[in-house]
Amino acid sequence: MTLLAPTLQAYFTDRLLRQRQASPHTVTAYRRAWRLLVVYAAGQTGKAPSILDIGDLDAALITGFLDHLEAVRHNTARTRNARLAAIHSLFAYAALEHPEHAGDIARVLAIPAKKFDSTLVTHPTRAPGPAGATTRCCWSL
Repeated sequence: MTLLAPTLQAYFTDRLLRQRQASPHTVTAYRRAWRLLVVYAAGQTGKAPSILDIGDLDAALITGFLDHLEAVRHNTARTRNARLAAIHSLFAYAALEHPEHAGDIARVLAIPAKKFDSTLVTHPTRAPGPAGATTRCCWSL
């Protein structure tokens, strides 16, 4: 038996649900990210998802998966980073449970999030009125 399947199960049932009390939306998002990754890894390695091991999910495969998300699935950098956060979260958990894979896990945890342009949000300011005049609430950007 491989270590990936029981680690995934323990991560979702023990870590996310019991310890972190993650919202159902977080659990669903992380589950989808891991489902996509496992399907991608199975295709890349030629192994059935049930026999994939933690060592099969090395930094090169994870980076290829993240590139696949953007190139083939047309995900934005924000979505890519959200999937990477799910991967990092499980690998941080796995580092404590499986120190024998510390090297592989450290390389995956070192994969950086992708930078992206963010929209500058400005706050409304009060428009100046004529000198001495009282103004009603008039806001402008």
